[in-house]
Amino acid sequence: MLRYHDTEWGVPCHDDKKLFEYVVLDTFQAGLSWQIVLHKRAGFRKAFAKFNPKLIAKFKASDVTRLMKDTGIIRNRLKIKATISNASAYLAIQKDFGTFANYLWQFVGGKPIVNKWKNQSHLRSHSKESDTMSKDLKKRGFKFVGTTICYAFMQGAGLVGDHLVTCFRHREVMRLFR
Repeated sequence: MLRYHDTEWGVPCHDDKKLFEYVVLDTFQAGLSWQIVLHKRAGFRKAFAKFNPKLIAKFKASDVTRLMKDTGIIRNRLKIKATISNASAYLAIQKDFGTFANYLWQFVGGKPIVNKWKNQSHLRSHSKESDTMSKDLKKRGFKFVGTTICYAFMQGAGLVGDHLVTCFRHREVMRLFR
């Protein structure tokens, strides 16, 4: 968790492959702790074709059966099927917007939202932007993309800067926002 926080969480991401990885991981995070998901990240990478959406979109019922037996991931049939359908929806968005990043960053006007929270109690679980993102993703066929999951995704991918001002990463990440 510390390594993820200290090197990755909140860093603005415009890389489609990495953004899709976050979508997959956040799909499985729904209702669970992020720590559980991160602990199995390598297993997800192996099970889901190195997060290659073109390959995942082609997964069949036999792949779902295989994944349900894979102890390296969270074995939830609905989330596995959602990941497969999300891969297809992701590819359609890439086609429509040129990149998945172009699509996602429109929800924050192309630049990260900078919050200056002083303590944990100020942190949010959603925002008007995550509400809008959630609705649009669902309209485009995505599953497991409620507003709370979208907000967590936005935090992790750096669309929202939620490092506390007392955190050493706040200043480092804010430099990347410029």
